[in-house]
Amino acid sequence: METLQTLNQYTPTPIRQIETEELSEDGFFVSEEEYWEKYYIYPDRNYEWNNGYLEEKPVTDYEGFLAYDWFIALLRFYLETNPIAKTMGLEMGFRLALPHKTTIRKPDLAIILHNNKVPLKRDDCTFKGICDIAVESLSHKDKKAEARDTIIKKEEYKSVGVREYYILDARQKKTAFYKQNKHGHYEHIKPIQGDIIRSEVLSGFQFRISDLYKQPSLLSLTEDQVYQKFIMPYYQQERVLRKEAVKLAEYERRRAEKEHRRAEKERKLRDQANKRAEFMADKLRKLGVSAGD
Repeated sequence: METLQTLNQYTPTPIRQIETEELSEDGFFVSEEEYWEKYYIYPDRNYEWNNGYLEEKPVTDYEGFLAYDWFIALLRFYLETNPIAKTMGLEMGFRLALPHKTTIRKPDLAIILHNNKVPLKRDDCTFKGICDIAVESLSHKDKKAEARDTIIKKEEYKSVGVREYYILDARQKKTAFYKQNKHGHYEHIKPIQGDIIRSEVLSGFQFRISDLYKQPSLLSLTEDQVYQKFIMPYYQQERVLRKEAVKLAEYERRRAEKEHRRAEKERKLRDQANKRAEFMADKLRKLGVSAGD
């Protein structure tokens, strides 16, 4: 009884779960060695390194992801049709030894041609050369990071020889496409017909700027002259074969119908000839003339 009363009087102390969020170390000064050892592959945050200072890459929104995802899907089909390059993304980066500083950047997407001076190997966690094309999906969550993509990285990529630099902005405000000219400076890639961007690094790769925002289905692009040369060529071939098969079947059907009509016409002519012969034979019999006379 005493034990029961003791239990009834006992009130357990509530256990509180204290949620702790690790603070960003954006702007912290660390050595390059420490960056490679600790921050290059970091569990919860994605850091780049700018001459001693950590710079956190911001998170994009869903609208930005859709434009980026559509572009990657388009590029994947191009590279399946034209296997001339490799891509890297996620949190893989490369080192930029600039004239007055060193940075380590992680483009949202990088393209490395097979004939690049430095090959991208399957077990590489970082690219040891300079990528041929860099692509950044612009985030509007952080004005400082936005300026980093549109101004600072543009200058850095140009300085180390990244041949083309694409900035994808799903909000359609700061989308830009650059290429290096013969003097090594970036200039805008002039859109064809005001809307079509054509790469000089990836021969034949082109896309409409407006399609980045609309993201039409890739299947529909197989009937679009802008994309036909590299979007699902096997599907296009099958479609052509199906059309040819339909045409052949229709030709055979019409030929069979024509043959049937010809045979039917011949049958009717035979029937008419037989009836006429019977009529004449009957008439001769009535006249007492034998068919053998």
